[in-house]
Amino acid sequence: MKQAHPRAFKTLLSGVVLILILLVTYAGLAFWPASPWTDAEKVLIRSLWLETLPPLPEDPSNAVADSPLAVDMGHALFFDKRLSVNGAFSCASCHRPELNFTDGLDKARALGHSRRNTPSIAGLAYSPWLYWDGRRDSLWAQALSPLEDPEEMGNNRLNIARLIMEDPDYREQYAGLFGEVPDFSNRNRFPDNAGPGSTETWDQAWRLMNEDDRRQVNRVFANVGKAIASYERLIVPGVSRFDEYASAVLNNDADADNLLTATEKKGLRLFIDKGRCMECHNGPLFTNNEFHNTGIISYPGDLPDRGRVDGLRQVRKDPFNCLGAYSDAAQGQCPELVYAREGIELIGAFKTPSLRNLAKTAPYMHKGQIATLTDTIRHYNDSPLAMIGHNEAEDPLGLLPFERKQVEAFLLTLQAPINVAPDLLEPPK
Repeated sequence: MKQAHPRAFKTLLSGVVLILILLVTYAGLAFWPASPWTDAEKVLIRSLWLETLPPLPEDPSNAVADSPLAVDMGHALFFDKRLSVNGAFSCASCHRPELNFTDGLDKARALGHSRRNTPSIAGLAYSPWLYWDGRRDSLWAQALSPLEDPEEMGNNRLNIARLIMEDPDYREQYAGLFGEVPDFSNRNRFPDNAGPGSTETWDQAWRLMNEDDRRQVNRVFANVGKAIASYERLIVPGVSRFDEYASAVLNNDADADNLLTATEKKGLRLFIDKGRCMECHNGPLFTNNEFHNTGIISYPGDLPDRGRVDGLRQVRKDPFNCLGAYSDAAQGQCPELVYAREGIELIGAFKTPSLRNLAKTAPYMHKGQIATLTDTIRHYNDSPLAMIGHNEAEDPLGLLPFERKQVEAFLLTLQAPINVAPDLLEPPK
């Protein structure tokens, strides 16, 4: 039998030793106890702590935003399937409370297939922009859009206004909030169905209506959205394991180390440092509510989505925006819309979603293109070229596989029940 050459044997042995050293190093990095937090790191942890979330911001465009009566009416409307043209769908059909007010689908499905993924409404009262592209600038303006969308609830605004007039409970609630509901019973003035752009027949009926009559319908329609928004404003995230840990760390609680595992704490350190996650996912809701192109691949069969550049055009044209005739805002109270950021860097840009309760909101991205949290983290680690526009995250993060698992473990500590009275998560009795 031929013996191995001594030099070849030494080379092989050196290779084995090197592999063993790398494995030991890898294992040490993965399992070595987390270091104590520095003062600078504690500042960042505090900024993510839910305790630092300010009170609900005012919505000057919605005079009943914080009215308990509006909450009651909005709660009923949110779960009312009569708002859809066929009586089969409500707001809660896509924004399901048990799924953190999402639907678990890549794209929303009701009467048809929506263009994009259903975002959670939890914490959206803090956002100046709604939808992935920011095409609405208030919760109440957003609430109106699915009601008329032929792929979602497919109704028309006159039919919805008449529902408020004809339902005794809604009529009473409406009167207490906005004054008496106009009488829409005269079919010569107010046809069975009418609304702009919904169907050709409804659109023609709408255009034939008197302008003052259209304004009356629009006012009731807008107020329906304002009532729904007053309910949705209350949907905010609750305290998670991360928040309990942050509280303990910041208060020098001796039990802090027992609240998160070593893996989760390392994931937090990567999140605030090497992972650069806080460049977009900052603040107690883990979002800057801004728009970014991060190189997400197009949905199969869809053209690349232009995102915010189109959304900005739409919100400026929306008759129910903050500057519109149906807004309650006074002059100077709509700075977000007036000074909205624009430019070519917004091509293919989408709104930064909150990272709270990620385990219940898969699939991810604006069209549900990424199925799992593991794959989402891998996407940001790789930082691929954008199919349209320019990926802002130009440089790959270089996180090792075990580091990506640590980040994922940390993100799962953000799970928590919605912080709202349980009866508001069910249809009103």
